[in-house]
Amino acid sequence: MFSESLAAARRWNPSVSLIVACGCAIALLSFGVRSSMGLFQVPILNTAGWSFTTFGLAMALQNISWGIGQPIFGAIADRFGAWKTLAVGGLCYAAGLYIMGTATAPIWLHIGGGILVGLGVAAGSFGIIMSVFARNVAPEQRSFVFGIGTAAGSAGMFVFAPISRELLENFGWSHSLILLSVIMLLVPILAAPLYGNARSSMQSAAEIEQTLSEAFREALHHRSYVLLNAGFFVCGFHVAFIAAHFPAYISDIGVAEIYAAYALALIGFFNIFGSLGAGYIGQKYSKPKFLTIIYIARAIAIFGFMMLPQNSVSVIIFAILMGLLWLSTVPPTNALVAVMFGTRHLGFLGGLVFFSHQIGSFIGVYLGGYLRDIYGSFDAVWWAGIVLSLFAAIIHWPISETPVDRSALKAA
Repeated sequence: MFSESLAAARRWNPSVSLIVACGCAIALLSFGVRSSMGLFQVPILNTAGWSFTTFGLAMALQNISWGIGQPIFGAIADRFGAWKTLAVGGLCYAAGLYIMGTATAPIWLHIGGGILVGLGVAAGSFGIIMSVFARNVAPEQRSFVFGIGTAAGSAGMFVFAPISRELLENFGWSHSLILLSVIMLLVPILAAPLYGNARSSMQSAAEIEQTLSEAFREALHHRSYVLLNAGFFVCGFHVAFIAAHFPAYISDIGVAEIYAAYALALIGFFNIFGSLGAGYIGQKYSKPKFLTIIYIARAIAIFGFMMLPQNSVSVIIFAILMGLLWLSTVPPTNALVAVMFGTRHLGFLGGLVFFSHQIGSFIGVYLGGYLRDIYGSFDAVWWAGIVLSLFAAIIHWPISETPVDRSALKAA
């Protein structure tokens, strides 16, 4: 079956291969830089004297700005073209990192590292990149290609965790963020091949004629889409909390700081395999059932990490397990949205699902910093993550993997 996927890939037009390659490069940069933010927490707080809540609020604002911005930028990309949106995102991202690197007060940390970086990630997000992929490959290839794109983002985490640590060791947090802002200026260049909008793809007349407001109303009345939104909230809670606070948590339990970079790099590395595997499995088997399994596995991994002795070995094992599960939810989730509604408004509808993800991210990141300041521990958030995993597993099971029946909706 894997050979069939490769055979289909070889039939791609060379221009599609360029689109996929540049989209993957953007995902690598966008997700890689953002996922290393947790490594900057302790150096910034030690230098500036700010609290964990201050940094947690900046990362929470980043996540909620990402979430609010993604459906908006997704709708803009659907109508006016992805490459313009991605280019704006790269410039916004670079500006945010520069302001964060030169911050002299919490407000600038919140504006730069919070709002601007969040909007930059939103405009250069998985949702927009995958909507371009979806419009340029056959439906039976989408899940696998989504897996490739997600794996590229994971590779970014693997690449930028050690890079960020080296920059911090040699240049300090301020100059390191400025250097990362310069790197993000590559995004507008890489975005050039991702031209075209929703109307430039092959789709039915009904999809093309559907307005944004009609698509929004249709999605709100689709039970499976609502459940998908609720489940993706949990994914955001998990990954944002771990990305932002895991380095500080490692320090709290007495493990050497170097293991924070190792852990983030291992999460990124093993998520490459998790994302590719998720794309392949979602292409061949039930996506809702697969998502249920992923969330059950997350609950088991977190429970085991909390109950077993916590040391450098358990940190590495947990990072490997979470890496396999980290973004494995993304390919089947985005593929389900495409199955349900087609590609006409995929950037917008996929963005709405991701907005739910980012509400979870906001709560996970802010709650982590707030409870750490109040109680001196992150434990309550870990246990909340286990409960939410089980909740997500339950609500994904009844999701229907079928296209919306527009004739029935019109008759109603």
